[in-house]
Amino acid sequence: MSIASANYAINEWLDRNFDKFHPDKSWRTAIQFNLDPRVVWLMWGGLVFIGLGAAWLAGKVMFIAGSLFVLQGIFYNVPPLRSKDRAYLDVVSESINNPIRLTIGWAMIDPTTLPPASIILAYWLGGAFLMAAKRLSEYRETNAAGQREELEKYRKSFLHYSELSLLISCVAYAMMSNFFMAVFFIKYRVEFIILLPMTTYLFCYYLAISMKPGSVAQKPENLLHERNLIVTMSALFVLFLLALFIDMPFIETLAVQKYIVLP
Repeated sequence: MSIASANYAINEWLDRNFDKFHPDKSWRTAIQFNLDPRVVWLMWGGLVFIGLGAAWLAGKVMFIAGSLFVLQGIFYNVPPLRSKDRAYLDVVSESINNPIRLTIGWAMIDPTTLPPASIILAYWLGGAFLMAAKRLSEYRETNAAGQREELEKYRKSFLHYSELSLLISCVAYAMMSNFFMAVFFIKYRVEFIILLPMTTYLFCYYLAISMKPGSVAQKPENLLHERNLIVTMSALFVLFLLALFIDMPFIETLAVQKYIVLP
C-alpha cells in the first residue's frame, strides 16, 4: 500500500502539465496548487522507504516484488523513460502491476514459492486488456466530441493510436489471457476449463461496455454500478467454486492425447 501511494504521488506530480487537458483530472491538487517538488519527492522517498522496509521484514520474495513495484512506478512515470507516453508499451507497463500485486498476495500465503508463469501471464494480459479498453473508451468519446487534439496533449501515446488499433489490441490481450488461463487450468486442475466460456463472455461484455458513450471503463471505481457485470462476476465465482470442489472425470479426457475413433 505504501509503495502504491508513492507511485501515485509521483504520477500526479509528473502528470500535472498533461492532466490539465483532461476534463476530470484537471482538478487535481498538483494542478490547482503550486506544490514544492522537494516535498513531493521527499514524500515519495519516505513512502518507498516504509514500503520496502516492511517488505524486507516480510521476506525475500516480498522485497523483490516491492522493488519491482517501485521500478515500475519510475519506468512508467519518470522522464526520459516515461513509458506511459509510448503506444502499447504504456498498456503493458501499467498492467504489470497486476502480476506484481498477485505475487505480493501469494507471498503472504507462501513466501517460499512463486505463482506459476501461466497465471502470471494470464493476469498480466488481463490487466492489459482492461487498460486498452479504457484507452479505447477515452479515444472514442473525445474523438466523437471533436477533442482529439486535447486527448493527444493529455497523453502522447494517443498520437500513435487509432480506434481500430486499440480495438485489435483489446482482442489480442483478451485472447492471450484466455490462452494462458487454459494452460494453467489444464496443468493444475482441468475442471477449471469450464470457466473459459464465462471468462470469454466477460471479456466481450467489458469490451461492449467500453464502447458505450460515457463508459464506466474510463472510471473503474464506478464499475460497481454495472449490475450485469456484477451478475456475470458472481456467476463466474460460483462456477469457480464448483470446479474447485467437484471432480469431473469426463473433462480429464481433454488433457489426454487421444484420437476420436470412428465406428
